Amino acid sequence: MGEALDKARLARRAAPALASAPAEARSRAIRRAAALLRERSAAIVEVNAGDVARSRARGMAEGLVDRLMLDGARVAGIAGAMDEVASQADPLGRVVGGHTNADGLRIEKVVVPLGVVAMIYEARPNVTADAFALCMRSGNACLLKGGSAANASCRAIAAACRDACELEGLPADAVAYIEDDEGHTQTSELLGATGLVDVLIPRGGAGLIQACVQNAKVPTIETGTGNCHVYVHEEADFEKARAIVMNAKTQRVGVCNAAESLLVDESVAEAFLPAMLDELAGAGVLLHADARSRSCAGEAALAHVVEATEDDWGREYLALEMSVKCVSGIDEAIEHINRYGTRHSEAIVTRSYEASEKFLSLVDASCVYVNASTRFTDGGVFGLGGEIGISTQKLHARGPMGADALTTTKFQIRGDGQTR
Repeated sequence: MGEALDKARLARRAAPALASAPAEARSRAIRRAAALLRERSAAIVEVNAGDVARSRARGMAEGLVDRLMLDGARVAGIAGAMDEVASQADPLGRVVGGHTNADGLRIEKVVVPLGVVAMIYEARPNVTADAFALCMRSGNACLLKGGSAANASCRAIAAACRDACELEGLPADAVAYIEDDEGHTQTSELLGATGLVDVLIPRGGAGLIQACVQNAKVPTIETGTGNCHVYVHEEADFEKARAIVMNAKTQRVGVCNAAESLLVDESVAEAFLPAMLDELAGAGVLLHADARSRSCAGEAALAHVVEATEDDWGREYLALEMSVKCVSGIDEAIEHINRYGTRHSEAIVTRSYEASEKFLSLVDASCVYVNASTRFTDGGVFGLGGEIGISTQKLHARGPMGADALTTTKFQIRGDGQTR
């Protein structure tokens, strides 16, 4: 038996203690973990610097390095998000439906934990803390398998979470970090841990997510790669549109809610695109553009414009690159997004109420925006305190997943000797 199955068995034994723990006990464990992160911030930043140096030496792209890197402010932000989760209302024990049937049975539908939640993720050390806090808030044990690039950082954060559980009288095995994964053996064990793992949530690039979805024998929630679009409608406010595009593309390129594609109505291409392409090129963005869009590029932008291929429409660049396409109108824009998007976050910029409502209604994505950047798709921004991932599927949960998304329901039936 490998490390993953060993720790999964321990987590399964710890899960009932969490499910029955009072809400305040679970909140105290989260707050204690946040306090330990603050106390150990310098040490965490130091081991993270080692992870960053090793990753850069291996050629990791800077957008991904940014996602890996921790400093004092980021550790403080992680701890603050944990405190916010700890202060949220307890999702457990809520009665979400009930009645007395004709036999006199009192039937209630009650919110309960999932049990054991497994996370497989890449170079994102903050996920370790977010997953612990959200699982603890929702009464779940968690198994964490981070990528090798962030191993030391994740191990340090997980150690603080385990210490917090012990200090607050909860089983330390309620959170476990799985380290050894030579040949992806431990990942394979998690994917096949039926009866031990109740749900698996992969978080990372398309390769990781698809490998988990296609090979897992345990229930899996698909979280999103983000081929996100900003569509500039013919009735857009150009100043707002430029600001939204620049924020969505350049504010932080290595995240799943960054925009990867710009769609512009042909009727306003000559009026909007020259300045927009200049601004993107000035920020260092490589533009993969169709013929109509390339014809609008001025001299300053031309050095940053290349011909788009079919592959570009579906790519998540996670870098200073963006595809650009002119469309005949909102119908083509919606058709293009629904064909090439990843069901993550999509935005329209328009002053037309009719166009905005059509876009909201017909675009198939977990988050659809009118006149706002796709960068807002985030559990913290949405008031969830944090997120364990952004689900792009439609069953069980969709969009940023907070503590509520890590629960299920069961029927509790009370009788007085009734038989059928």
